[in-house]
Amino acid sequence: MNASVTYNASRPADNFNGPVSFNDRAGEPQMNQFYLYLERAIAVGPNEWDVGGRFDFMYGTDTIFTQAYGIPYVDPRTGRPLNRGHWDLHLSSWSDRFYGIALPQAYAEFNLPMGNGIVVKAGHFYTPLGYEMVTAPDNFFITRPYTFQFNPFTHTGILSRYAIDANWAVSAGAVTGSATGGGDGTWDEQLGNWDFLGGGVWTSDDKSDSLSLTAMAGGRSERFGDLWAIYSLVGKTSFLDDRLHYVIEHTHGFADQVQTANYTRNGGKLENAQWYGIAQWLTYALEEHWSVGLRAEWWRDNNGFRVSGPPRCSGSMNVNGAGEARPYACNPDFSTVYPFQGSGYYALTVGLNWKPLNWVILRPNARYDWSDAIKIFDAGKRSDQFLFSADVTVTF
Repeated sequence: MNASVTYNASRPADNFNGPVSFNDRAGEPQMNQFYLYLERAIAVGPNEWDVGGRFDFMYGTDTIFTQAYGIPYVDPRTGRPLNRGHWDLHLSSWSDRFYGIALPQAYAEFNLPMGNGIVVKAGHFYTPLGYEMVTAPDNFFITRPYTFQFNPFTHTGILSRYAIDANWAVSAGAVTGSATGGGDGTWDEQLGNWDFLGGGVWTSDDKSDSLSLTAMAGGRSERFGDLWAIYSLVGKTSFLDDRLHYVIEHTHGFADQVQTANYTRNGGKLENAQWYGIAQWLTYALEEHWSVGLRAEWWRDNNGFRVSGPPRCSGSMNVNGAGEARPYACNPDFSTVYPFQGSGYYALTVGLNWKPLNWVILRPNARYDWSDAIKIFDAGKRSDQFLFSADVTVTF
């Protein structure tokens, strides 16, 4: 279970922390994740078949960001309404602004006794793209970087992984159920659209260094085969007897022939959109129970395609019976309050991890964000913001 509270020095009138997701509310306690999972892990090896799987359940304010929303409420090329599917969107309510249910993983897993053992995962599962994770205990900081929150969190399909030797492993698969090139796919829509997901990873002999490249690429949807692709490159290393850790991540996304922020002023012309960035983490274990960390990030939404205000607002958009697009988590006029334009984003985060018990983590952190082109913070009034957040994670 993970719960948090965030202080925003700007005190925004709508209580949203701009484009920052997960701990997205200012001055309001959030029960971010009540998380349960059931798993049978498999034994990977060359000798025997094995079958397992996993099912995950989440309740809380983070659920809207982890649901299978890979089908937008409108087609990014034509603007026409789309059926978003029925996996875990609105399982608890069509109108609850902040709390809901997500089923981020439901898959079967197999060990095929060929070579060193081939692992095959089939179903709905977390993305291998990037460095940070949806699950709170697996991240150093409360807040998430832009490189994480504007890329897919889950996929629906098949993914295989093979360890060539102690240093090299590769993965490859096909994902479906999405109108955004394979990301955050559902079970009952866009099943005719299949896209590639896979990559490779190198790990040093002593496991202190690694480099991974992962990519998702293919046609955007069943109707339009325009390219939608994302790749992530993650490097990790450690020093000082594994007490000092450094991570660098680069992500780059592409979406061809879509409506961007320039669509109206360019006379209805479609564009090839790109979004990309670099994030770095440096963490140091002071002693057994205390660690300190720093994260620095630059990220660019080059065409104003990915950022349109608070992610909870765009994520809660639905087309009603009258054909009108309405967000159930925000005021309908949020798109007129927050600018829709390409910009660069910068974020600097510092924080502590304290583990007074093996099953309790406390994480205070301070974060400063700024945009180089638009006023995206404080309900469209400022180009920067300062956040101080604190949370507690209890595992059981």
